Order: sequence, then structure tokens, then C-alpha cells
Amino acid sequence: MIVFLKPELAEGFVYLRKQSLQLASKMRFLAAQIEALLHDELWRSLAAHANAMAAGLAAAISELPGVRVTHPVESNAVFATLPRQAIEALRAQFAFYVWDEARDEVRWMCSWDTTEDDIERLVSAARAVL
Repeated sequence: MIVFLKPELAEGFVYLRKQSLQLASKMRFLAAQIEALLHDELWRSLAAHANAMAAGLAAAISELPGVRVTHPVESNAVFATLPRQAIEALRAQFAFYVWDEARDEVRWMCSWDTTEDDIERLVSAARAVL
């Protein structure tokens, strides 16, 4: 049950719920994915892999001149500052966010399917533009 304190917020909510797959009849699709992730702790091994790739990226990228890892790598994210022209050149080849424009800080994310080759390609490209 959802209570709306402003009636105008309730307008179209039934359709929004349906479009967002929040219907009991659609839960089997979500449940199948969650069940697969929980089986044999697949979620843990996928997360551990992503975290390990991020740690490897941080270690490799921090050795390059002009690059500084700005936060401890405690998950699958690497935050680093690098020269603006390097950011622009790298974004032409790789998809990532500029986290803080004023500081030229980027956010690189690793995932379950990030490979060591992916890391090496990014580090090599960064080395070339720095």
C-alpha cells in the first residue's frame, strides 16, 4: 500500500508501476535472476572479480605521470585526477564519467566482465596521451 500526501502525485502511478515491472506477475523474471546470483554465491565471485580489476587498474594507472588516484579503492570504482587533455583523449576511446570537472577527476568502473586486457588497453592509452 502506498499513501500519497499530495493527490497529484498519485496521477498515473498505476501505469508507472506497470512500466517499471513492479507487478507481482512480472516478479518471476526478477526472481530468476536473483536466484541465479545467489546460487553457489555467484554474486560474491562476480563482485570479487570486479573489485580485483579495480585494484589492478588503480595500481597500474597510479604509476603514470600526471595521474593521482584520489580515493582508496575499496570496491569496483577508481577515482583519479589527470590532465584535462588526457581525459578528453581517453573519452574518445572509452566510456567513463568525469566525476568532478573542477578537479579533473574521473570515475572508472570495473564490472564482472572486465578483463585484464581491458585494463591494459586503458592504461596503454593513458600512457600514450600523457
